Amino acid sequence: MDGVRILAAGEQGLVVEFANKIEAGINRQVHRLTGLLLQQNQGEIKEIVPTYRSLLVYFDPTLITRKQLIDRVTSLIHAAADDDSGLAVAKVISIPVCYGGEFGPDIAYVAQHNGITEAEVIQIHTSVPYLVYMLGFTPGFPYLGGMSEKIATPRLQKPRTCIPAGSVGIAGSQTGFYPVESPGGWQLIGRTPVKAFNTKADNPFLFAAGDYLQFQPIGVSEYEEIAAKAAAGLYQPVIRDLKVKGGLNS
Repeated sequence: MDGVRILAAGEQGLVVEFANKIEAGINRQVHRLTGLLLQQNQGEIKEIVPTYRSLLVYFDPTLITRKQLIDRVTSLIHAAADDDSGLAVAKVISIPVCYGGEFGPDIAYVAQHNGITEAEVIQIHTSVPYLVYMLGFTPGFPYLGGMSEKIATPRLQKPRTCIPAGSVGIAGSQTGFYPVESPGGWQLIGRTPVKAFNTKADNPFLFAAGDYLQFQPIGVSEYEEIAAKAAAGLYQPVIRDLKVKGGLNS
């Protein structure tokens, strides 16, 4: 429990704060506790909202008191720390991206800002899987961690009023993509034809916090082919497993 704070949030909310910094290991603790609470839930927990370094638990005070919930959270944290599960398996979802051109109007600026070529921007951007820390801003928008500082670039000074769905961007040391059309100020380097948010699907979200995404460069013809499959509901993303530290103590 070192460093963990448990705070009240209104009459029906409880915040469990693991630390005051953004770090992959801390985020894994957030999602591990989220999973353990959901496993034990019998309807008394209405919703859990994980963030970078904390989780907000909405509970039904007619079914569980705040003290009972705090005792449960404390017990789960202690039990997980005593029985650290070591390595866990996470999903890595491949996200095909057509870089540059009309799909990535800011890639030249990202390259110039960092003193590298556009090809090097693409190579660096696609070289590692990125942890989905949390979803927010718009439905399914992934806040990703782990991008190289070699391609870090400030946001646009004047945000765009309309960014097409699927646009992949960079803002500071973060990367991500827009699942739906929206305003935004990220530097756009490409676009994916994959639907990350689909209201017609049984599960409208392609990925969840705690998953990993890895971008894969594709050409225009492949983009159009995948876009057609995605529109027809026939596209299946490539998914592989990744072993990560899984314990609350890791």
